[in-house]
Amino acid sequence: MDLTALLVSMVSMGGLGALFSAGLSLANKRLQVVEDPRIREVTEALPGANCGACGYAGCAHYAEKLVSGEAELTACNVASSDAIEEIAGLLGIEPTITEPKVARIMCQGGLAEATRKAEYIGIQSCLAADLMVGGEKQCSYGCLGYGDCIDSCPFDALYLNDNGLPVVVEDRCTGCGKCVDACPRGVIELHPKSHRLFILCKNHDAPKEARRMCTKACIGCQICVRAVSDGQIIMDDNLAVIDYNLYGQEATLPTDRCPTDCLVVFENQAVMNEEVSPQ
Repeated sequence: MDLTALLVSMVSMGGLGALFSAGLSLANKRLQVVEDPRIREVTEALPGANCGACGYAGCAHYAEKLVSGEAELTACNVASSDAIEEIAGLLGIEPTITEPKVARIMCQGGLAEATRKAEYIGIQSCLAADLMVGGEKQCSYGCLGYGDCIDSCPFDALYLNDNGLPVVVEDRCTGCGKCVDACPRGVIELHPKSHRLFILCKNHDAPKEARRMCTKACIGCQICVRAVSDGQIIMDDNLAVIDYNLYGQEATLPTDRCPTDCLVVFENQAVMNEEVSPQ
């Protein structure tokens, strides 16, 4: 190769390289976006679960929205009170501490209690069974028992017991709500830990049908409604419903009068056993 041509090529390539480098350097300075350092600090203070329960893609995205003022500090159910206080300090706002929530399985219709209408041999998924034939159980409101909620839990806070019902491991439950979203029947609810009285049934069928379908169903007898003050427990289409703004925390009720034992007390049994005369 001609030496002159070689030198010209080397100088040309070197010049182009220098030109492009200068262009990239200038672009970097002109187009650079300086990230608020608080985003990284808030991200590090968050639990790092990346469960998406806050409504954002992950903890980093949520931190970005918190710093920009587009997200509420209460959106993360997984964050501890210490983490909330730390983040509030970083953002210069007052911490908003809310009571931790825990998932509750609002159905007791397991293999032993619920009657079956057929044998389901399709995809072993609650969503698939619900869409196809509604599962094996006659009750169209109860737990299907195929474990979609268990598969959805990022914290291993649920397991399926021998009776085919999911069980919440409260020490692991963060109240993220993933299991609530995964349940096609709406059987799982998030409740503040102070809620201790529950009507563990979702069945709205007529009392006779409800009793036939499940031995633990609410049969609309209204004994619990009559045992408390007006409005504390109401009837909603054959199903008793507790108003937790009025009842169910430090409440007292003779739960043993519920004929199907669907009225259940969680924790502090002694506090809840005070007799209340029926009206």
